[in-house]
Amino acid sequence: MTAPSNRRSIFLGRMPLPERNFIADALRAETVGGVLLLVAAVAALIWANTLGGSYEAVRGLHIGPARLGLDLSLQHWAANGLLAVFFFVAGIELKRELVAGELRDRKAAALPVIAALCGMATPAVVYFTVNAVGGGSLKGWAVPTATDIAFALAVLAVIGTSLPSALRAFLLTLAVVDDLFAILIIAIFFTSKIDFLALGFAVVGLAIFYLLLRKGVRGWYVYVPLAVVIWALMENSGVHATIAGVTMGLMLRCHRRDGETQSPGEHIEHLVRPLSAGLAVPLFALFSAGVSITGGAVHDVFTRPETLGVVLGLIVGKACGIFGGTWFTARFTKAELNPDLRWPDVFAVASLAGIGFTVSLLIGELAFAKDPALADEIKASVLIGSLLAALLAGILLKIRNNKYRRLCDEEERDEDQDGIPDIYELDKPEYHLRMAAILEAKAAEHRRLAEVASGARAGDDGPA
Repeated sequence: MTAPSNRRSIFLGRMPLPERNFIADALRAETVGGVLLLVAAVAALIWANTLGGSYEAVRGLHIGPARLGLDLSLQHWAANGLLAVFFFVAGIELKRELVAGELRDRKAAALPVIAALCGMATPAVVYFTVNAVGGGSLKGWAVPTATDIAFALAVLAVIGTSLPSALRAFLLTLAVVDDLFAILIIAIFFTSKIDFLALGFAVVGLAIFYLLLRKGVRGWYVYVPLAVVIWALMENSGVHATIAGVTMGLMLRCHRRDGETQSPGEHIEHLVRPLSAGLAVPLFALFSAGVSITGGAVHDVFTRPETLGVVLGLIVGKACGIFGGTWFTARFTKAELNPDLRWPDVFAVASLAGIGFTVSLLIGELAFAKDPALADEIKASVLIGSLLAALLAGILLKIRNNKYRRLCDEEERDEDQDGIPDIYELDKPEYHLRMAAILEAKAAEHRRLAEVASGARAGDDGPA
């Protein structure tokens, strides 16, 4: 009989090289998009607080064919149309995580999934508690549950801190799971009236989309018009139109077959992500983040139960929920923290996850659609809560930044210059032979230089 293994798995350990490279490319694009998102949010605030009348007039401008039920405001187009592209990419990310990424192994996936769920449940509980005690509206319980990965990475870029790839991957996994449950929240809790005929046709369109993919049909001119029709039908059905985007993303094949350098899902994500991060999400922020920020408005954020619940949910709920879920799961399983990291590092990343911008703004609009004044105050609380979470995380990460930089340098070091970081080749004889040849060549060169220097010194010591 085989004795049970006492070996503990490593949490936040070194990632496989292909996964590390893929995540590095994805996060690089998200970082650029996050900076654009940050610029768009600042532009919206400046516009709304200097020329508020024109801002409201522009985002309230209606365009689109009324006969097709698409005579929508620019703000509505941004929230339901452009964010469908964002959720399409989120659907591809989730599918890839499930079949080829951190979530493909159920045991390994348990820890980040539980952490993400706790990171959504705890902010909701914080919001509920504050509003139950303070007599506020409970409609906004879902607002502080989301994490904005692009904005979080933009904060990292702005404060100039480095994060080891394992911590970045953990943050990305949290955000992916967040997006999944945010989509479910939107579909379940923010769908009031359903047009079953339009919904039925949307389902038929999705079935056609799926069959075309399985038959191997190629060509953007087939899928883009079909995706637009599906989105329009979903928009008219009463179900939030972003559900169409994530559903189509989940249908793509994200595992690689023999001879493929990229799966179809990875290829399409590579093409669409710049559109999502560089255009769709920043435009959504431009038309949604513009709220009046005055002394009285800031005072209301910290005194009104609905807005205070959002702020505390983002700052306290997110950090404590993710950290607590991670620690308890690791404590009662065989997961052992990477010895190069410490639990305060996990808490810092959990604090960074308190930046809930894009999806939080969207849920705030949906939750308080019948009360525009309160909806604007909720948006202000999302902005302030995200800013405070960013400041807290920035301070915590800066404290350990020297350690992170050393870890990142070690991950990137490639002394044999073969394009593969040395840390991934330490168990390969070929690597050590290459390094031996390189070091022997350097030693020979230094011996030659020593002989030259000795000869020059002997000449200097001789007679004039």
